[in-house]
Order: sequence, then C-alpha cells, then structure tokens
Amino acid sequence: MTLPAMTVRPAARDALLLVARVLLGVVLIAHGWQKFATYGIAGTAGSFAQMGIPLPAVAAAFAAVVELAGGAALLLGAATVVAGALVVLDMLGAFLLVHVGNGVFVTDGGFELVWAIAAAALVLIAVGPGRFSVDGALASRRRAVTV
Repeated sequence: MTLPAMTVRPAARDALLLVARVLLGVVLIAHGWQKFATYGIAGTAGSFAQMGIPLPAVAAAFAAVVELAGGAALLLGAATVVAGALVVLDMLGAFLLVHVGNGVFVTDGGFELVWAIAAAALVLIAVGPGRFSVDGALASRRRAVTV
C-alpha cells in the first residue's frame, strides 16, 4: 500500500526553507564566532590539540571560518551547495575525530548536534535554498535574462 504524496505549496516550501536556513545559520554563526571571539583561534587550536585532532591550528581555522562564513552563507542562501558541502565536511571531521566514541547525546560529548547540523546542510544541498535566498534571486535574474 502506498501513501499519497504529501507536498506543500511552493510559497510555503520557500518560507520553510528560509526558516530552516536562518535557524541553521544562526547556530553555525554562533559556533564560528565563539571560536574567533571567545576562545580565539589559538585557544581553539589548543583545545583541538588536546582532543587529538591532527593539524589543530589548521583545523581550528577551517572550522571557525566554515562555521562563521558558511553559516552566514546558508542563512542568506548564497553559494548554498558549496557552503553546505563545507559544513558537512566540517561536521564529518567533528564526528570522526571527536564525537564518534561518545554516543548520541551532546551532554556526553556525543554526536547529536553534529549529525543534526550535517543533516540540515545535506537537505539544503539536495533541495536548494528556496526562492527567498540570494541563490534564488540570482537564478530568477538568469532566467529573466535568457528568456
């Protein structure tokens, strides 16, 4: 037995994608800003070194930039595929190098937040940022020019 397909209208879909991008972007921006402003890259690198992350200074800079700039890009819906892919890569590193052995729950150092962020970024890569985005505006301008 197959269930009927459930869909939302395009305007609702675009509004929901906007909300999802804003929520994800705010979380990523907060984490990236924390690495720059609260801990500093040197402090983040020191923490990464204690966790056994290879090339901790490079990893700290990568994570901070991807989370701050990538979060802003996703929030705006700009370069969504590239920003989303970099966020997934960042979260994959966090999962494999830090959280994999700690179980699911973040309270135990687990991977639930890392997986939730990666899942949201994967969805945005798959379906796009929606019409209410920089990418959407650029795509509509390209369509208008080629018509």
